[in-house]
Amino acid sequence: MNLPRNSTDNPDTPVIWTVSVSRLSDLFRDITLEYDHLASIEPVNLGFDDAARYIRERMATERCDVVIAAGSNAAYLKGRVSVPVVIAKASGFDVMQALARARRVSNRIGVITYQEQLPQLAEFASTFGVDIAQRTYVTEEDARAQINDLKAAGIEAIVGAGLITDLAEEAGLTGVFVYSATSIRQAFDDALEMARLTQLESNRGRRTVVADTLRAKHGLNDLRGDSAAMETLRQAVVLYARSPATVLIDGETGTGKELVAQAIHREGPRSLGPNRPFVAVNCGAIAESLLESELFGHEEGAFTGARRGGHAGLFEAANRGTLFLDEIGEMPLPLQTRLLRVLEEREVVRVGGTRPIAVDVRVISATHCDLEARVREGRFRADLFYRLAVLRLSLAPLRARTADIAPLAEWSLKNALAALGARPHPNLHAEVMACAPLLERYDWPGNVRELRNLTERLALFLAAEPLQALTPAFVMALAPELQRGVAVLSSADEESVEQVLARFGGRRDEAARHLGISRTTLWRKLKK
Repeated sequence: MNLPRNSTDNPDTPVIWTVSVSRLSDLFRDITLEYDHLASIEPVNLGFDDAARYIRERMATERCDVVIAAGSNAAYLKGRVSVPVVIAKASGFDVMQALARARRVSNRIGVITYQEQLPQLAEFASTFGVDIAQRTYVTEEDARAQINDLKAAGIEAIVGAGLITDLAEEAGLTGVFVYSATSIRQAFDDALEMARLTQLESNRGRRTVVADTLRAKHGLNDLRGDSAAMETLRQAVVLYARSPATVLIDGETGTGKELVAQAIHREGPRSLGPNRPFVAVNCGAIAESLLESELFGHEEGAFTGARRGGHAGLFEAANRGTLFLDEIGEMPLPLQTRLLRVLEEREVVRVGGTRPIAVDVRVISATHCDLEARVREGRFRADLFYRLAVLRLSLAPLRARTADIAPLAEWSLKNALAALGARPHPNLHAEVMACAPLLERYDWPGNVRELRNLTERLALFLAAEPLQALTPAFVMALAPELQRGVAVLSSADEESVEQVLARFGGRRDEAARHLGISRTTLWRKLKK
């Protein structure tokens, strides 16, 4: 794989990544030479999930303005990464040229396209007397099955994108690549224009001072984890961001409900521009008497202590943006009625006032309790529940995605050490993996927040004692709570000396330090 170069340090130079694993990579490379003076262009020779994961990892620390991809690979990325994806498309002339080349090989031609057929081909085939069999595919397995079907029907030439032509030649057929240099140049031109527009918006935002409390600081790249649950969540965030509908997020404490709300805001059109705020309020942390005026605002003299001149509420502050109502289940019934009216009328009346003020706000709410049970108990309005829950997301607890625990612990520990000005030990990954069984057996009632708190505690001691190894015994000493509901690791679960040595690549110093023994003792154990 060709690893991308480091992105340019010039903030005005567009950064474009091209993504392909097929013969399209060669065409991307050739066209890149023509555009290299206009942008920093880097190849990512990965596809589908590998490419999406790689891009998200890099986007956590680097800038990319636009990604260029094609076909099924582009469609896959478009819903899974936060950076805009320009889809390189074959023109009608490209298709005609490809058919002409295929006709030289065979009178019967197969055309395989992603998801949708080309309706113009049927008319073309009847007009010019060309025998064309059209097929569509979604997955690589679909594509391979369609190719085998066409081969069985006696078709020898197949027109399609890179994946299709590669699979066709693998099956012993002639693959005719449909993309032309002209179409790829158009994709590069579109990417440059999109990067320019993105930078204009970004620069406009930098010139405007916006309070930190009115900005979403976290995005899709902060929803970390490679488990199926997290991949599904990221896809839902990208999808929900396109809609203006309300979203209800439920999940245990510490699962990252506000993080998800911020990511939905960041991925959607309401994040564009300096006047598109993200405003958050915890409905359970403010007294009922104050919550009403905080949400809806108040006029001067509305109550004792009311601010002179009145005060705009959070709905007004969130106008043209997103209002996040955390712990919505704790909202008192009288305020639920007012909230429902605001959502239905899209206007707010301040406390003590009579004048309606129009607001354009997307509401995302979150709860850790069973709201439907509260509706049945009469503690939450059913009509408000259905108004808030047009779209729903349920966040999985950490114990339900144990495969994410060790990677999250390692990432959090590195961040915690960096915050203390300390460097992680070169063997940190191996040490975290050695502690993984211990971490994965714990229930994590506080979920990701509790895991992050633990890593901050560990980092404090590791920074103070750089020679201290991160061993299960060390973790247990600093986190006795891990023993609650967790069976102590049995001898069968403990790694053998050989396994520890293998984990550290045969480096005896590191293995001995991890085991808490001397090199001599390690040598004796190995000899036995």
